[in-house]
Amino acid sequence: MTEIIKGPDPNQIYPIAGNKNVQFIKPLLTKKNIEAGEYTYYESKNGESFEDQVLYLYELIGDRLIIGKFSSIGPGVTFIMNGANHRMDGSTYPFNIFGNGWEKHTPSLDMLPLKGDTIIGNDVWIGMDAMIMPGVTIGDGAIIGAGSIVAKDVEPYTIVGGNSANQIKKRFSESKIKELLQIRWWDLDIQVINNHMDAILGLDMEVLRKVSKGGY
Repeated sequence: MTEIIKGPDPNQIYPIAGNKNVQFIKPLLTKKNIEAGEYTYYESKNGESFEDQVLYLYELIGDRLIIGKFSSIGPGVTFIMNGANHRMDGSTYPFNIFGNGWEKHTPSLDMLPLKGDTIIGNDVWIGMDAMIMPGVTIGDGAIIGAGSIVAKDVEPYTIVGGNSANQIKKRFSESKIKELLQIRWWDLDIQVINNHMDAILGLDMEVLRKVSKGGY
């Protein structure tokens, strides 16, 4: 008889019994401009919530942080959003935030160097203490080295590191990357994923091709 694997409950904030540092992000979200796919987790340093790591995210500005499924976000990773930006056409000092008459100099959104949404793909691994700057897109399967500052887009299945982060290498050949992006194993039914986890972890492309087409 084949063992039925259930896996963790994606709607449970703390999926590991007795460990409140590892948090599934999707069920804990309270801010409507943050989205996360199932099974993506954050590992806290000191019990902080993932939302504490998303800085300068203001509903008025309208930018969003969007994260895919099955991504791993290490301790101390921070996301800097567009609310951190200052005017750059003259003085950068934010007089308006201190009030007392200075608020009349609040800049309009078109005066700020806004970068748009920050988008993190599926099956992305972001190492400890990395910082993701506003408007960056990190592709599926990418790896961000610990302590990196990511100020520009990262292509799928690419390893980057440093300050600012630069490409170290591609994880796989271009042909394999293209095929993985077509297969999109993270979008398979969770029971299919459970049944073929060895193929996913070991990238058995023959098996993945079949399951992506409804085989097995």
